[in-house]
Amino acid sequence: MVEEDILKKIRKVKLLPENNRRLRYLSKEDCHTLINSCEPHLKPIVTLALNTGMRKGEVLSLKWDNVDMKNGFILLDQTKNGERREIPINETVKRTLQRISRRLDIPYIFFNSITGKQFQDVRRSFNTALRRSKIYDFHFHDIRHTFASQLVMAGIDITTVKELLGHKTLTMTLRYAHLAPSHKVKAVEILERQMGTDTLQLHDISTKKGLAVIN
Repeated sequence: MVEEDILKKIRKVKLLPENNRRLRYLSKEDCHTLINSCEPHLKPIVTLALNTGMRKGEVLSLKWDNVDMKNGFILLDQTKNGERREIPINETVKRTLQRISRRLDIPYIFFNSITGKQFQDVRRSFNTALRRSKIYDFHFHDIRHTFASQLVMAGIDITTVKELLGHKTLTMTLRYAHLAPSHKVKAVEILERQMGTDTLQLHDISTKKGLAVIN
């Protein structure tokens, strides 16, 4: 439909590079401060996001039908990568959901109590909470980064973090790997226990023998 001359001009346009390396996350203390700074309607939303790693759209569009309290899972059928995702419910999420008053005429968990409609965005109240907690350069999507970062720093393997985030490939999750340098230390310590001390003892003996021969 587009003429060749126009197409050539479009191809010459250089796109601005995307910043996919941004990794901003909160400490445990900042997480508590943020939650305590939230307005009543926002507090359960942020709490759920911090404890599940769900995207903002997934949280705001969450329905009671997606929650299996009996078996302790949140079931997401429509995800960004098109695959179904099961998210375990911890005690914090369970208590948070139990405190929310459910209306039988509204399928959504989070909704405007005046209009009865689901929240489309919580940017204004979220920014207010950030100002109150004195947290800067932070976006709602960074809560997802916080979820993943805290898991990795707690020693959770990167494959499990990948599954919880719903990443299609491990490459997307590896951006958090540098937060677990202790894993490398543990790895060589496990190798040392596996190999035993005989290798070191043999090395010391052979070195001493070599020196004796030279002398």
